[in-house]
This record gives sequence, structure tokens and C-alpha cells, in this order.
Amino acid sequence: MASSSSVAVRELPLFPLPEVVLFPGRPLPLYIFEFRYRIMMNTILESDRRFGVLMFDPATGEIANFGCCAEIIKFQRLPDDKMKMITLGQQRFRLLEYVREKPYRVGLVEWVEDKPSQNDLQPMATKVETLLRNVVSLSAKLNNQKIDLPDDLPSIPTDLSYWIGSNLLRLPAYERQKLLEMPDTAERLEKEAEILTSTLNHLAAWTALKDALD
Repeated sequence: MASSSSVAVRELPLFPLPEVVLFPGRPLPLYIFEFRYRIMMNTILESDRRFGVLMFDPATGEIANFGCCAEIIKFQRLPDDKMKMITLGQQRFRLLEYVREKPYRVGLVEWVEDKPSQNDLQPMATKVETLLRNVVSLSAKLNNQKIDLPDDLPSIPTDLSYWIGSNLLRLPAYERQKLLEMPDTAERLEKEAEILTSTLNHLAAWTALKDALD
């Protein structure tokens, strides 16, 4: 079978998840228990092991029309045909239309790639990584905890932008969704720099207050 990157448009089984935004290259563990999704996963396991993850807003009932393809990497069957699985984010996609909705949603999607940049993105990526390390360091100090970033933090700017979008833990789902939908890496890194700078300023204020009270 041809790789998905060679196909501009394809049908894709869809899995809406409440307040979950999957980014390319990021893992997503799942516990599959609902009957329709057990059917979906069993079908997928017989083909290319890929499905689309879309963020579902439980407050409004809205399902995003922009998501990320996930590939099943490992799975374990449980009693009653339930499953535990590890999936990995692949390509971003835009939902064009629903092809069918029973027993599970299937959509016609088009793959979305970051627009190529005319500028060297490495300086911006380095700035964002520095901000991230400062936030982690200050957060660890404030909470008297040891917090380590992974040794394999992505060095490629696009991959780093996805990693940060996935790991900004206090960022609301709709803000993560905005990061996922941004058309290019530069814009995503700039927004992440803005978020990290704001976080750093708040942490610095709390640290100063804590030091004054100690």
C-alpha cells in the first residue's frame, strides 16, 4: 500500500476525543471500550492501522474539523474485546466531509503540511527551547520538585513546535487546537514563545513573592 504522504485525499475512520489534541510525532495511549470503536479498531488493524483523532468539546458538542492521523503502534486485547493501545501521531489533516457516521464516523480528509519557510527557523526554535528550559527550571524551584526535560527533545524546529504544543500541560484544549491548525512552523513557534514568556513572567512573580515570604 502506498504511504499516506503520497495521497492528497483519502477516507479515514475518525475518533473524536474530549479535549484531546494529538500532534504529529506524539504518542497517544488509548483504552478502547465503546462497542463502535472496538469495531473500528478491529477493522483498522486489518488495514493500515491508521485513523483520525479530532478534538471534541464536551461543553458545546462541537467536533473540530482539523485533526491528526494516528497509527496504532502496539495493542493488547482485553476481556470482552476491549483493547489497550499505544498510537503515534502522524500527519495533520483537514476534514472535508463525512462519508458515513454509522457504526462510526468516516471522513474524507486532505493532508496538511506546514508551509515551507523562507527564513532559517533554527534561531526561533533555539529561543523557544531556552524559554521552555527556563520555565521548567523555575517551576521546579517553585514547587521544590525535580523536573527534567527528555534527552531527546526534538532539534528540528517543526518537530519541536509539535512537542511543545503537546506538552504545554496547562494550556486549554482549544488553545492546543489553534496551535495544531497553524499553517506554518514559524507562526506556531512564535505563539509558543509568547505563551512560554507569559508563563515565565507569572512564575517569576510567584517565586519573588515566595522568596519575600520565606
